[in-house]
Amino acid sequence: MDYLQLKRNALEKYFSHLNPQQRQAVFTVNGAVLILAGAGSGKTTVLVNRIANMILFGNAYNDTTEPDINDEDMAFLGSCGDTASEEDARRLSDIVAVDTVRPWSILAITFTNKAADELKNRLAVMLGDECGSEVHASTFHSACARILRREIELLGYGRAFTIYDSDDSKRLLKSCIEDLDQNIREFPVNYVSYVISQAKDKLIDEDMFAEDAQGDYRNEIIAKVYCEYQKRLKAANALDFDDIIMKTVELFEKAPDVLEHYSNLYKYILVDEYQDTNTAQYRLVSLLAAKYKNLCVVGDDDQSIYRFRGATVENILSFEDEFADCTTIRLEQNYRSRQNILTGANSVIAHNKGRKAKTLWSDRGDGDKITLCAVGDEREETELVIREIGRLRKSMDLKYSDFTVLYRMNAQSNAFERRFSAKGIPYKVVGGLRFYDRKEIRDILAYLTLLVNEYDMVRFSRIINEPKRNIGTATVDMINEISLNLGMSPIEVMRQAEGFAPLQRKAKVLTETAAMFDRLRDYAETASPVELIDEIMAVTGYKKMLDADGETGITRLENIGELKTNISQYINDTLDSEDDTPPSLEGFLENVALYAEGEQQDEDADSVKLMTIHTAKGLEFPVVFIVGMENGIFPSERSLASPADVEEERRLAYVAMTRAKEKLYISYAEERMLFGRTQYNQESVFVGENT
Repeated sequence: MDYLQLKRNALEKYFSHLNPQQRQAVFTVNGAVLILAGAGSGKTTVLVNRIANMILFGNAYNDTTEPDINDEDMAFLGSCGDTASEEDARRLSDIVAVDTVRPWSILAITFTNKAADELKNRLAVMLGDECGSEVHASTFHSACARILRREIELLGYGRAFTIYDSDDSKRLLKSCIEDLDQNIREFPVNYVSYVISQAKDKLIDEDMFAEDAQGDYRNEIIAKVYCEYQKRLKAANALDFDDIIMKTVELFEKAPDVLEHYSNLYKYILVDEYQDTNTAQYRLVSLLAAKYKNLCVVGDDDQSIYRFRGATVENILSFEDEFADCTTIRLEQNYRSRQNILTGANSVIAHNKGRKAKTLWSDRGDGDKITLCAVGDEREETELVIREIGRLRKSMDLKYSDFTVLYRMNAQSNAFERRFSAKGIPYKVVGGLRFYDRKEIRDILAYLTLLVNEYDMVRFSRIINEPKRNIGTATVDMINEISLNLGMSPIEVMRQAEGFAPLQRKAKVLTETAAMFDRLRDYAETASPVELIDEIMAVTGYKKMLDADGETGITRLENIGELKTNISQYINDTLDSEDDTPPSLEGFLENVALYAEGEQQDEDADSVKLMTIHTAKGLEFPVVFIVGMENGIFPSERSLASPADVEEERRLAYVAMTRAKEKLYISYAEERMLFGRTQYNQESVFVGENT
């Protein structure tokens, strides 16, 4: 057998733990490479082995030159096994290596520090600590911050710049809004922050934003805030997180010699989760890779689910157009799921038009078919999940942590939290707060509590200035002190504020606020608790505050709507019970207090995981329940009018389905009480696509 064949055989044996497509990705070293890595296809393993091959063997697999080689080395090639030691790997490298890549000339970009650390650790195992640590594996932000520390003086900043986190940025934005004499209710900090962040993700600076905003009053004001915000950031020699990438792009575009330096340094660039890149990240990578074009991107357009964060799926879809000589490799073998689960997921995602065709398959066997469950309402849905968890724990010898319940929106966790708590099933809400721990829920419960007990100083202190009423902390402390000393309720103190010297300066706003509580108390005498929440939302300005808070406000309003569902169900349960005690606001608040206390548990305990589908990306579980698969919920109501939005929702469905390893349940209800009202939704369009 000749040298070339022996060499290829030896390299294939060294990487024999990879499948043929994975090995192709590993051995394709030079040029543009698009690795379409389907769910569960081992993309991290491919990245690690690709880097190891670049460093140990370079382009040896594809090189056709035949060097002089002695008989002993030829014999070694013929006997080289697939469990080679580090010493054998080095010897193989000495014999066959061609155009090897220096570790420090590789830039591997990930989206999280956890992913970067995993890459470094696995490289250290394969290559040794010293060699593995020389590879630049980092997040976009870490890589850019390192560059800016050396070069940012060219943009008029000092090298010792500060990086502002989200809280720092929002505090600065708040002061800008107030100093420009704008109403914080009309221009909430969270909303303004979101708009500016989105602009920076698209490389729209303050001047461009101001030009585009002409004729749009709201955006014209935000443009002024944006300009002032950037001016103050620079004066403080500070950058926010979005600036880190945006300023690096600006640096490369304004200083070609700097770009030349880093292009020569990072001759090989790998980008993980490329489907999640935004415009700024795309531009950054394109600039760095333009000279040598050794760019390998790994991702799955079918798992692009972060458009609301600025992710642009077109970046991966157009990669082959940008690099005409690109090598495209599809990783379609799934190591996670049974084939029946993959067949269903493939069937659903195939309905998307804007995608790269790929079909996941598994050699783990067909497994059980996907279980589609039509239920009467959300109560039947929760009971179905509880029943199946109990049955499968026995029949499959599973733990609670082997189960997850996935839902489209946070508010859906509420029904499962209540029933799991009642049934003694341990659970954990992953990536979010428990329902009754959410700020908006605690705020509305505080209002309700004060209408029942106006002496509750803790609840009073929580919401007296929520929304903002220009009642500061010092004033609240004084009200509480007077209340304690005189045995009066805080609200009564506000009613008589004119008579207390320390409060006279604030008397007008205090008496008006007390009158607001009096009106609400009068209303509560004849209104239902559900109607009372609506009145609280309107009279206090809480709804107006959330209406102005963009996407965050919409989610919080949905959660308050779900609180109304809880009240309605409490009333129905109380009326259906044999207890003669009629339902009341006091009874509901007591029920909530006991429930909230009872649900506290050890965070590390064996527990069922409850989470949104966005949170579940990257995770896997033996048994997955996807609940609420109804039009208007999943796909969401807001997405139904837009084909592009429906395609994103379908990608979410695909992500959810491919989390399951052994069993997958999909449920949909004929009717569902959500956000305080009963809905009659049709089964999701995605259910019919799952054939």
